[in-house]
Amino acid sequence: MLFRSKKIKFIFLLFSVIFVLSGCSTGGVSSNNQNAFISGNGSGFVIPEKDRKLAPVITGLDLNGNNVSTDNNNIKIINLWASWCAPCRAEAPLLVDFANRNPDLKFYGILTRDNLLSAKQFVKHFQIPYPSFADDSVILQFKGAIIPSAIPSTIVIDGKGRIAARISGEVTTSLFSNILKLVKG
Repeated sequence: MLFRSKKIKFIFLLFSVIFVLSGCSTGGVSSNNQNAFISGNGSGFVIPEKDRKLAPVITGLDLNGNNVSTDNNNIKIINLWASWCAPCRAEAPLLVDFANRNPDLKFYGILTRDNLLSAKQFVKHFQIPYPSFADDSVILQFKGAIIPSAIPSTIVIDGKGRIAARISGEVTTSLFSNILKLVKG
């Protein structure tokens, strides 16, 4: 009888774990649930030149309804963000400073799991000078280079249009500077 009760407890525990884990999925690219995200640890890496894959050209509407495209030969920085995300708020002044001091770099944002009004207030508050895509489905075009649930995330695209680096989590000055130096060559 004791053996049977341990076996039943084990089966119950197993099904409980499966049930709980299946509830962790959002089932899509984005979720309106602000708690359904993974905060990165601020780690970044540069992809060796020989291993870099061509980045997609993304086209879509920005927060103001204007058409935007990443189709150019400049080095591009693409940042995935949301107005309610604390690390996004912390890194915003740094990204704005880099964008203002480096006009040769093209910065773009991708808004995710947020509403348009809050996003526009975020952009106004931080005086963000670059466009942000309003539809986060453009993330799918990156085929794993950006993890949709990990925000903030930043990728750097080299001058040849290839994904050259990724930062998962809040960008820091030293990490961003070092990555840009390596990508610029």
